[in-house]
Amino acid sequence: MSYVTEVSPGKRVNLTTISTREDGGLDKESANAKFDALALELGELQDLLYAAKTHSLLVILQGLDTSGKDGTIRNVFKDVDPIGCHVTPFKVPTEEELAHDFLWRVHPHVPGLGMMTVFNRSHYEDIVVTRVKDLVPPSVWQKRYDQINDFERSLVANKTIIAKYYLHISQAEQEERLRAREQDVAKAWKLSAQDWIERRAWDAYWAAYDDALTKCNTADATWRIVPADRKWFRNLAIADDLVRILRPLKNEWLAKLKKQGELEMAAIKAAREAGKITI
Repeated sequence: MSYVTEVSPGKRVNLTTISTREDGGLDKESANAKFDALALELGELQDLLYAAKTHSLLVILQGLDTSGKDGTIRNVFKDVDPIGCHVTPFKVPTEEELAHDFLWRVHPHVPGLGMMTVFNRSHYEDIVVTRVKDLVPPSVWQKRYDQINDFERSLVANKTIIAKYYLHISQAEQEERLRAREQDVAKAWKLSAQDWIERRAWDAYWAAYDDALTKCNTADATWRIVPADRKWFRNLAIADDLVRILRPLKNEWLAKLKKQGELEMAAIKAAREAGKITI
């Protein structure tokens, strides 16, 4: 069974009807055991992705404040080799970035063949935050749905696998996490008055995400909605889904690497016979 809600292309998303607090019929201990095995397999698949260099993987994490984007990165990718993985956070755009089209700052960070890249926030901020905060006119952000679809379509055409996750938390869970930060000195640096202020626009954010998840959802770049109130279930759900996405390519990658190994062995043999290798 899949632990995420995969949005069907053409289907209207309504986040108010989707649970934020699933457990997949598991308790925390059994879920963590499954997660550890999946995280290890994800690391093995990433090694093959890196070695074969026939595909790249772009993981996009979106969600409201405290939804767990940082925690997802720390946990789900714990067994991934850093040499083949980049994490790119997208903050408030700089003046230079605002002087260009909204995708200008994104494109340089998409993964090349063999690489895995994780976006902590992404180009979707430009159809969610800009809309809620009225930073650009509707005539501007409304055109961006199609522009994003074209951008992602071009990535897929060039062998990039796109996995998009919306971390779905409840308003009550967000409040609990914000209050917990106030009580934890070690996490006080994460506090921001703006986080509390943003809560006043909760309904507006969910409405903006409803549209983003609906209008920027294609067969090749499907949105997955992850119940994220339980951190341990969030980690399991994403690790399980990524393994499901990559596992079908394992045999293709192994076949290429086997052939590549045979060619290298033949080259070594030829070099020895020619006296170029004396060992």
